[in-house]
Amino acid sequence: MNTWPDAVRPDAALPVRLRAMKRADMAAIMALEKELFPEDAWTPEMFAAEFAQPPSRRLYLVAEAGNALIGYAGMMFAGGSQADVVTLAVSPARWGEGTGTALLLALVDEAEKRGYEEVLLEVRKDNPRARRLYLRHGFDEVGIRRGYYQPSGVDAVVMRKVLR
Repeated sequence: MNTWPDAVRPDAALPVRLRAMKRADMAAIMALEKELFPEDAWTPEMFAAEFAQPPSRRLYLVAEAGNALIGYAGMMFAGGSQADVVTLAVSPARWGEGTGTALLLALVDEAEKRGYEEVLLEVRKDNPRARRLYLRHGFDEVGIRRGYYQPSGVDAVVMRKVLR
């Protein structure tokens, strides 16, 4: 099992711990997914398809404070030179406390360890908070995918971070 750095909110009694996602986390993940992405949430079947991939092709993490799941993130390793962040979500009650940063840095660190040259992701054009997170951590906006998010039709901003 890999270990990832802990993120601690300055005023928190409970540190945030990252660990590998388990199937038993699905109820909490689906609740957060529907809260954050009501128009285009992933379905349980989409998560199941991700879990069906071997660990060599994916990494899914959750962030916990105590026994509460407060965030999750996932990355696909499809081979070649690029890894892809496919999801990253943090409970709104915990925004601004470093959980998103901890999840993102854990994914990027794993991509570097596996020898990838770059990390790509898509983020909703109407999500400035997430875009700022990625920009702060060395991602550049490199393109737009029109109507990417369905059924809402919201554009995606394609972002890239060069690792080597």
